Amino acid sequence: MPTAPIRVRAHAKINLDLRVSGRHIDGFHELRTIMQSIALHDVITLRATQGPCRVRCAAPGVPEGEDNLVWRVVHRLWAALGRGGVPHGVTVTITKRIPVAAGLGGGTADAVAALHGLCRLWEAAPEPACLRDIAGEVGSDGPFFLVGGTALGLGRGDEVYPLAELPRHWVVVAVPRRGVSTVSAYAWMDRDRAAASASRRRQRVAASWSVPPVVGPVIDLAALTNDLEPSVARRRPEIRTAARALAAAGATVAAMTGSGSAVFGLFSRRTRAIEAARQLRVAGGVALVTRTLERATLAQYTYLDGAAFLDGDSPRARHT
Repeated sequence: MPTAPIRVRAHAKINLDLRVSGRHIDGFHELRTIMQSIALHDVITLRATQGPCRVRCAAPGVPEGEDNLVWRVVHRLWAALGRGGVPHGVTVTITKRIPVAAGLGGGTADAVAALHGLCRLWEAAPEPACLRDIAGEVGSDGPFFLVGGTALGLGRGDEVYPLAELPRHWVVVAVPRRGVSTVSAYAWMDRDRAAASASRRRQRVAASWSVPPVVGPVIDLAALTNDLEPSVARRRPEIRTAARALAAAGATVAAMTGSGSAVFGLFSRRTRAIEAARQLRVAGGVALVTRTLERATLAQYTYLDGAAFLDGDSPRARHT
């Protein structure tokens, strides 16, 4: 078993496109989403220690111990490997960079990164199906974090299919001060849809569900949308303000990611992205500059192992 600490990057994601259909008996909605990895990441550090498993994080709003998704992954993998009793011999420390309750998948990304690190720490090689099952249990977007890059998510978002990679873009992530829970975002959307007339509701849902965001191997950026955004922005007007500011600054696409509250803007040039982030901060907002990541780059940079910062995720790039 390795004795040196293992450090794993947990990369955030943005939802380039999110279409939401009806809700199933199990309470989950049918989704069709295009997810994209970005360079912004947390760092998961795993150390072999004596005693029971511990999960630590000093960031506000992030639970420690049994309430953290990383804890669930530790227990689930321990059982899958046929080990008896409760997990022991490892301490997991989460260093947060991904904003919380922002629709960037930070909690699930942390759990899946810990899953990679645990396999190395415990010198285990579970079947890919086992890893997918564990990742799916901690979040609907869990399987995406095993794939990364640009990918299509169906069902609850957990049926993941790699797509041709989006050409590299610089990404500005604007983070409103108030977060949004996933449960609240879907409840608001359901409430707004129910309040509309039956005919208008059918027309809107059918139109939203039928527009294809992918034309052959190319993503049609002009057709991207987020079905949750209108309802969430109605309760959180700062989301609409941030999206409009990014569009005015020259973003090719400016939209809420996932269930919010973060808003992203895609830029072809780094200088334009940095200037857009500066303008948002001058107006009193929080803005991070990062870039999209391809699957091959993710595979190369999963473990830190002394590697340098990724282009687009240096301290200067994040805060400039």
